[in-house]
Amino acid sequence: MGLQSLWGRLGVLRDTLRTQLWLLPSVGVGLAVAAGVGLARVDARIDDDLPAWLAGYLFGGGADAARSVLEAIAGSLITVTSLTFSLTVVTLQLASSQYSPRLLRTFSADRLVQLTLALFLATFTYALTVLRTVRAPDEQQALFVPQVAVTTGFVLALVSVLALVMFLAHLAQEIRVESLLRKVHADAEKTVRRILPPRQEASDSAGSTVPVPPTGALPLPSPSSGFVVRVDEQALLSAAVQADAVVYLDCCPGSLLIAGTPAGVAWSRTADSLSGETGTDLAAKVAKAIDNRPERSAAHDLTYGIRQIVDVAVRALSPGINDPTTAVHALGHLSSLLCELAGRQLGPRLLTDGHDRIRVVLSRPDFADLLDLAIQQPRHYGGDDPAVLAQLLSMLRDLAWCTAHSQRPAIADQLARVRRHFSERRYDPGELAHFDGLARQVEAALAGRWTVAGGTC
Repeated sequence: MGLQSLWGRLGVLRDTLRTQLWLLPSVGVGLAVAAGVGLARVDARIDDDLPAWLAGYLFGGGADAARSVLEAIAGSLITVTSLTFSLTVVTLQLASSQYSPRLLRTFSADRLVQLTLALFLATFTYALTVLRTVRAPDEQQALFVPQVAVTTGFVLALVSVLALVMFLAHLAQEIRVESLLRKVHADAEKTVRRILPPRQEASDSAGSTVPVPPTGALPLPSPSSGFVVRVDEQALLSAAVQADAVVYLDCCPGSLLIAGTPAGVAWSRTADSLSGETGTDLAAKVAKAIDNRPERSAAHDLTYGIRQIVDVAVRALSPGINDPTTAVHALGHLSSLLCELAGRQLGPRLLTDGHDRIRVVLSRPDFADLLDLAIQQPRHYGGDDPAVLAQLLSMLRDLAWCTAHSQRPAIADQLARVRRHFSERRYDPGELAHFDGLARQVEAALAGRWTVAGGTC
């Protein structure tokens, strides 16, 4: 396995694990058990040798008092943990119903939520672990009160109280749609900057002509049903070179594949067709290079962040919620994200062999695809709201100013669609004049001229 392939697998694994609420709490419980056992043994060795000034700061009660303190810590922390889990579940339900089910990954990946749950469970487990070491004097055993361990439990309880206050304040902040959109935007930008090179730094192969599959190309069946989360580029290139073929993969991270249907095609560079053992072996290697999962992952999926933000905008425009201001806010994030994407190398990715011959073609959305994904549904569901249509036109104006000349036909096409949309609606003459003015600003930006909007705050 190549280094690039290994990093790709680790990226998907990291993205999966960071959205799991159980990972950090499980680690916290394990560390708490180790700390409870270890500190009790340390106490057994140093209790008689502690300096008087240090012993004055440690727990000074007897066995019964130590048990009472630890029982109180354990009982209160399991109650607080239950409350925290309940609040987390309620927040997840709110985010799912109010914004989008695809935002659950964003909230569950919140480090403060995970660390707070880990701290509460760790403190509870630590108190129980230390409690089993406290011994009252009787005929069979000597008195043992682990002063350092009990004091540590008391400190953990105080830290947990502060963490609860911070968690409640953080929760109130995180359930705001502005915070969720900002997080999705940041994650999407991180993915774009990691995967796509800037346009001026693109390789020479990026400008090569994309080969067209011949009529008799060999279909490459999908390995299983699910969303593509990663494609092993090195494995594909190696398989294509070994078979002396060209592989055209008609899917990308985020695509939904159905088992048995073609994920792409391949054809030989020298022979008329790929057949027999060579074709079967190539199909098996291509299937192994495609990583499918039941849900999408943001690790390599360029469109996932756009999909999440569009979902928020569409949900806000639904009759049950009717919140066009949130939709306008979401469109602002889409505008910024698309401007970032416009400066990157989009379109199919071409992999070449050592002789600079194209061996693998990986489908990847171009700017027109991404723009249509961002605008189509908000235009459809927000066509009756003047603020949404005005924001769509403002988005097109911003993009027209930021994009390259080759990307501007896609903006002009979307502008024509928006114009047809508002011309078919029953708007009053003043609103139509406002839309027409915004459309002319888009046209001016496409021509390289920026006009002052005025009165849009």
